[in-house]
Amino acid sequence: MQAPNKKENFIPLRKVDLIDACINEGSLDTKQQKAFKQLSELIIGTLHFEYHQQLESLKNNYAPFDPNRDTIALQDNSPETLHAQQKAFAETFSGILKAGNFVKITEQDLQDALAEESLFKVRLAVEFDDFAEVVFYRRGEHQRTETVSTFFGLKKQTITFTNYDKVAVYIRFKDHDYFTKRKRKTLHFEPNSTIIKLFQDVPKADLEMLFPNSEVKMRSIDKAIIGGSALVGGAIVLVTKLGASIVLIAALLAYWIGFKDEQVTIGTQELIGLGAAAGVLGGFIFKEWSKFKNRKLKFMKALADNLYFKSLDNNAGVFHHLIDAAEEEECKEAILAYYFLLINKTPMTAKQLDEKIESWFQSSFGVDIDFEIEDALQKLERFGIVNKLEGVYEALNMPIAFKQLDQTWDSIFTSKNEEEHP
Repeated sequence: MQAPNKKENFIPLRKVDLIDACINEGSLDTKQQKAFKQLSELIIGTLHFEYHQQLESLKNNYAPFDPNRDTIALQDNSPETLHAQQKAFAETFSGILKAGNFVKITEQDLQDALAEESLFKVRLAVEFDDFAEVVFYRRGEHQRTETVSTFFGLKKQTITFTNYDKVAVYIRFKDHDYFTKRKRKTLHFEPNSTIIKLFQDVPKADLEMLFPNSEVKMRSIDKAIIGGSALVGGAIVLVTKLGASIVLIAALLAYWIGFKDEQVTIGTQELIGLGAAAGVLGGFIFKEWSKFKNRKLKFMKALADNLYFKSLDNNAGVFHHLIDAAEEEECKEAILAYYFLLINKTPMTAKQLDEKIESWFQSSFGVDIDFEIEDALQKLERFGIVNKLEGVYEALNMPIAFKQLDQTWDSIFTSKNEEEHP
């Protein structure tokens, strides 16, 4: 793994491995280790149920805007209802990304990325006016180095660039009226829909390839190469194959305009020559146009190949990835905070606990993280398994914590039943 540009909130361990690492750390005896593992599983189960509810909320609010839905809509929602659903979806989706330790890509970062040259040498154009809303999120930011070929493979160059491990894209298109007014008939997307996409291993300079309406454009250097080739080839064709025909046509024009008094006679031989010249010229133009199209197709294939291996999921399918990521991060944060409060002999402030966990990650795994201490303690307080007094925290011992989590688990269903049957 490359060194990150700055500390990330993301905890780069699976929750199962994290629990094992805490157990193997050596601060708990055999009986306590078993109890800690069971307590961790109860925390995981509680958070899993909470996130299942959020997944259902996401799916329900997204359904009217899903371009891939394959179910029947039983009723037409009013514009007010759709607006409320869109707003609720956006808020929940943003919260899930934050819980999964995704970070919003700023407008400046996005503009910088669009201004940089693509790493796979393709120029893309994006019609931003098509969008009502665009938000990019990323998780994991690293500096990478790669060796690329330049000057048609004759020269190798090592470049350093910013790479994102995961990128989530939220785009809402404008409505049908917008595209109708602009006479846009052929669209590769559904107006007024909302698309969600998830990608992996994306260079910052190539963020524009993630837009659904990006189009491949010829770079200036490619135009110069094709144009130069066409000029040289055209000059050769003119001199070697079209010279006689050009002289004949020039004589005809001079006679018709009045610059020349001598009449030009065109016989069968001259007509055959002109026909052959037209065929040669047409063939040359078609050949050069084919070169242009083939070069553009080559760039489109490069774009498609890159997206094929970077795309993880689309639309509603993304929710499962993100819910799993958010749930995983929330579990790890709660388990870590409880464990280090448990093994510490004296209560700790939030800052002391934060520093202890970050120091443990550095010494145990050589990884610098920015631990989300506030979120972690918030969860433990919500579960009722820590005591807070005058700004310091201490963990409840595991037997009491078990009882408290059992009550929390039971209250989930009690509260839900009371909501449904008041």
